[in-house]
Amino acid sequence: MYIFTSLLAGLVFGVGLIVSGMANPAKVLGFLDLAGRWDPSLALVMAGAISVGLISFAVAKRRTQSFLGTEMKLPKSRDIDRRLVGGGLLFGIGWGVAGFCPGPAVVALGMGEAKAVVFVVAMLVGMGIFELLERKPARQASAA
Repeated sequence: MYIFTSLLAGLVFGVGLIVSGMANPAKVLGFLDLAGRWDPSLALVMAGAISVGLISFAVAKRRTQSFLGTEMKLPKSRDIDRRLVGGGLLFGIGWGVAGFCPGPAVVALGMGEAKAVVFVVAMLVGMGIFELLERKPARQASAA
């Protein structure tokens, strides 16, 4: 049941990205082009997503288990540190240059978008580098 629900949620997310046009990097770049032909439609999609997220997190905070019976794993830290700000800046720069963020990039990859191939490969390489860099401090901490 858990795998089926995950598949269904992914399909709904992907279809939503396609219908809203957010899997199209030109649409995203149009939103970021404040000095040119600005396209505000991404702001409406974001507002809808934030609304759903706020309601979902409010419900989740009151529960110890998900509706499928698995443990709730909500973020515990609320700290804003250099790593968070640096990661946000790196994400924003990549988003602005490519017009993709991870979810829409995977959807566009499935649609055969050539730019998405480059983005997803670069994203996976970046994730691999992050993992390698994270393992080193973890090994040093466990050795101490």
